[in-house]
Amino acid sequence: MSNIINVARGFEKADLVIKNANIVNVLSEEIHKADIAIKDGIIAGIGENYSGEKEIDIQGAYVTPSFIDGHVHLESTMMLPSEFAKVALPAGTTTVIIDPHEISNVLGLHGISFMHEAVKNLPLDVYTMLPSCVPATPFETSGFDLNSYDLSLLIDKPWVLGLAEMMNFPGVLNQDNNVMAKLELAKSRGKCIDGHAPYLHGKDLCAYIASGVKSDHECTTPDEAVEKLRLGMYVMVREGTAAKDLDALMPVLKTCNTRKCIFVTDDRHPADLKEHINGMVRRAVE
Repeated sequence: MSNIINVARGFEKADLVIKNANIVNVLSEEIHKADIAIKDGIIAGIGENYSGEKEIDIQGAYVTPSFIDGHVHLESTMMLPSEFAKVALPAGTTTVIIDPHEISNVLGLHGISFMHEAVKNLPLDVYTMLPSCVPATPFETSGFDLNSYDLSLLIDKPWVLGLAEMMNFPGVLNQDNNVMAKLELAKSRGKCIDGHAPYLHGKDLCAYIASGVKSDHECTTPDEAVEKLRLGMYVMVREGTAAKDLDALMPVLKTCNTRKCIFVTDDRHPADLKEHINGMVRRAVE
């Protein structure tokens, strides 16, 4: 910490200084010119006249925060995570929050472990939400049935952020024992719970949110999104291969507080990965 403070104050050289950058600052909502000083992989300072062991003068090029895909099933890309990274990274996505639901339907906990091992050494940050509904319905044929005990074996891992989309919202409303156990497991560990609740509204929506669900990626109309925003949910604006909701929800992005809106792809095939989140940002800006 001492070295970082000294670099920030300009008393020591940084490891790397990016000189003459036009910084797209999402905190102050402006673009301003500055140097960026980096020490031990951390941005120690942003300002003028920093010096470093290595300096790169980018001559006014723009520097922006990278993108996060807040909810994606990597299996839907039909690519190994290493191949997915080759497409997503050049488009500016450096972090993805995955729900390995499909591979868990086939391989259970082994599928989740495989996905974790497959992303370990990638130049892409990958975090996992544990699948909440394997199988998706009791009428589905699947290789495994993951209960709360199974999920408890992984819930405390640092790469696990919480419980993935709770598709069984009728089970939440009717307080199904298996569903309740999964929700309680996530809440007891202080982990996030993602939602999946198309067309749920009114008091049933209030009950769903009261159970601990924080988000939803199934909004298809502005009215649906606004109701969920009013109740404190994060609205995941989805633009996948089959389900495309960005255009429909654009009025919400123009008029509402977008701090509670997140761009996600959910399910995308390889041909639609080229621009990834960047394509959504460009269309929203336009």
